[in-house]
Amino acid sequence: MPSLKSKILVVDDHPVFREGLVRVLNEEKDLTVCGEAADAVEALRLLRTLKPDLVVVDISLEGMSGIDLTKSIRAHHPHLFILVLSMHKESLYAERALRAGANGYLMKRESGRRLLGAIRHVLQGQTYVSDDFKEHILRGAMGAKEGMESSPAKRLSDREFEIFRMIGQGYGTRQIAEQLNLSMKTVETHREHIREKMNLRNTFELVQQAIQWGHAESDQ
Repeated sequence: MPSLKSKILVVDDHPVFREGLVRVLNEEKDLTVCGEAADAVEALRLLRTLKPDLVVVDISLEGMSGIDLTKSIRAHHPHLFILVLSMHKESLYAERALRAGANGYLMKRESGRRLLGAIRHVLQGQTYVSDDFKEHILRGAMGAKEGMESSPAKRLSDREFEIFRMIGQGYGTRQIAEQLNLSMKTVETHREHIREKMNLRNTFELVQQAIQWGHAESDQ
């Protein structure tokens, strides 16, 4: 009898990348892609009908982000495995993804061999992050013990952090609202909360801090 294959749902809004990922996974004897989705709404619909074993989720989705999608999947499908695959550095999003309920986090720049290893690792019920990120977590824990100040961005909620990062990339309130499917008033409220949490006096300081933080992260 042929061995059972683990079913995977791929969620990514870049068609070329998604097609390449599907091709790589379907070449494996123990894996098969049971469905594809370009956004969170389609992913949640397919989850109910396809019943995959694992979902590969991109963070940068239009509308509901990959972090919010992960939270929704975990709330409605508590036993489903989730691997977040992202272009963003682990220092930016891995910890948030794991807190949201992901079983692993992998950057898109990693090799296909590393991707397959991460998928099989998660399917075995284990958490997957890189060795570098494990060291990052350890250093952070040691720094907290010694009273070192953590990154101001860590004080923000997931949504606030997403908006803070977009401010640093030059997005205005209207652009952020359209990208995240929020009202402009909601974005303005989030901006105000970010400013208060980071002890910034005005919008200029907020934009300046967001740009400086973005440059610092990209240089690490």
